[in-house]
Amino acid sequence: MTAGVPGFGADVPRLPPPVSRRGAVGWLRHHLFRTWKDTLLTLVLGVVLGWLLYQLALWAFTSARWGVITDNLRLFLIGLYPAHEAWRIWLCMTSLSLLAGATAGSRGGYARTIAIWLMAGQLTVAVLAVLSPMGVVAVVAIVANAVLVLIAQLAAGRHPVPSRWLTAAWLASVPFTMVLLHGIAAVGMPVVDPDLWGGLLLTFLLASISMVLSFPVGVLLALGRRSRLPAIRLLCTTFIEVVRGVPLVTLIFLADIMLPLFLPDGVDLDRVVRAIGAFTLFTAAYLAENVRGGLQAIPRGQIEAAQAIGLSGVQVDRFIVLPQALRAVIPANVGLFISLLKDTTLVVIVGLLEVLGIGRAVLAQPEWLGTSFEVYAFVAIVFFGLSYTMSHASYRLEAVLGVGRR
Repeated sequence: MTAGVPGFGADVPRLPPPVSRRGAVGWLRHHLFRTWKDTLLTLVLGVVLGWLLYQLALWAFTSARWGVITDNLRLFLIGLYPAHEAWRIWLCMTSLSLLAGATAGSRGGYARTIAIWLMAGQLTVAVLAVLSPMGVVAVVAIVANAVLVLIAQLAAGRHPVPSRWLTAAWLASVPFTMVLLHGIAAVGMPVVDPDLWGGLLLTFLLASISMVLSFPVGVLLALGRRSRLPAIRLLCTTFIEVVRGVPLVTLIFLADIMLPLFLPDGVDLDRVVRAIGAFTLFTAAYLAENVRGGLQAIPRGQIEAAQAIGLSGVQVDRFIVLPQALRAVIPANVGLFISLLKDTTLVVIVGLLEVLGIGRAVLAQPEWLGTSFEVYAFVAIVFFGLSYTMSHASYRLEAVLGVGRR
């Protein structure tokens, strides 16, 4: 395709912009060996990091006692949950695998990242289960769940599931999981005391359910703080400032000790539910401030233009303001959710043993004295894997939505 160039009277080809390709060697020369100072610093740091990695590998493969993890893997995964009722956890994981695979096949992008990491995590647990006393049945069940993610993804890739169905299924999975894990005595399903829930199961439940519940509450609080009604604005502002002004530990103590005193006779909330409530309110207050910052970034002219064509206040918020505001604060909200995931370790102060609490309990056993580094390294890897999955999925979501680009 050609285009006329004014002043020259001739057509010249329209060329694409130049592309800079350095390659691997060029990248290394430009970033690591550009000057003699960069070269010296690269070599010194390379030697130091190489020595550290060598020492770490030497310890991991020669003197580390990984039996503290493999022999207690069941405790790290589900805590003291009864072994004969563990099929409920497997069924919950099956529903999660199907939903994650269906979402990945239908939406792609960030959902595919989560599905891939979910499969990788399940296969890693299966490998550890082979080395543990959990048995062949547990290994087969875990591998089957990983395969279900792939099957659901391929099926949804050919026949995408509508977004409203996926949203409804994810929302329904929260009460389904809680009811299945707790049990219903009236239908012949024995009740399992939530105090027996623990390990990675409890960590995942506390974090995921609190994230799901805190998001709509935080958005409503942010909108309420900008409301034109003084009573609603004052109520939302007071809640946000009070909750953000106290430590999370205080809210956990209040939910565990003080809340039962205000409940009517005969009404008793499980300790896990009270902890989820504390995490939800705390996260919602911080999320509300993040969303409020996104709302303030929306130009006033867009709101006035929407009002000029006859949109109501609710329609303006739903179709104009909120989509842009929530898109702009994705990085901040993901960082908040990652902090929430790590803050779940605080429930140990009220007697709940999540994955870190289980690790401390295992270290209290005489036969595992001196294995602190192995236990804390395993817990660190677990939290890093979960946090990195969320972070990487947010990068994919930002790329899909074009965050940071006009």
